[in-house]
Amino acid sequence: MDDRGGSFVAVRRISQTIERGNTCHSNSAEAVAGSAAWLGRGLSCVCAQRRESDARLSFDLTPSQESLKALWNVAFPEEELHGLISEQWKEMGWQGKDPSTDFRGGGFISLENLLFFARNFPKSFQDLLWKQEGDRSVWEYPFAVAGVNITFMLIQMLDLEAVKPRTMVGAIFLKLLAENELAFDLLYCITFKLMDHQWLTMRASYMDFNRVMKATRHQLEKELLLEDITRLEDLPSYKLLTR
Repeated sequence: MDDRGGSFVAVRRISQTIERGNTCHSNSAEAVAGSAAWLGRGLSCVCAQRRESDARLSFDLTPSQESLKALWNVAFPEEELHGLISEQWKEMGWQGKDPSTDFRGGGFISLENLLFFARNFPKSFQDLLWKQEGDRSVWEYPFAVAGVNITFMLIQMLDLEAVKPRTMVGAIFLKLLAENELAFDLLYCITFKLMDHQWLTMRASYMDFNRVMKATRHQLEKELLLEDITRLEDLPSYKLLTR
């Protein structure tokens, strides 16, 4: 992970994660999560294998724990985290007091995406975390869990589980990735902000999450297929982001 909060997302590595991910609900300690089991299941979490390049910041914490602690410090700089297992995590939108159970594995692509988002677009990150924009629903989507689902929606949309892209959108993304090694992290930030924009436009509530995700994917695919897109900053939805 570099000092901007993200690291290179190799397409083949994501593919390997997906191939090994069908054991997401296994009781084996060696099970590596990464299936697309969240589709059609509301806001149930999915999992991802950590990237081997994640640097250890402490001999006492696993890479995933280090990333979670770093994420907390960026998200809540004025609030001390009392423990890696704490009711405080629910403030960020995890399902329980131990966010690692939302992944069921070792370090996480989606966790790194969240950390990259928090460090590179802090204004947008905080706006989404605290639901500060627009006329919000009484029953809002949980922030962190939504972020996990966005990661895996992108993996599916971009066809990253395949050795070679089988869709035009996937082929276009590979070109963008060749120009910017942080393209996946950046696209994640754009997508999260776009999802919230769709949420507000559709006046959605908790049970509408899947419908909002489908609308978000449709809009994102449409933008990626525009003729004048040579970098992710050219996407119309990039303008939704603020630092």
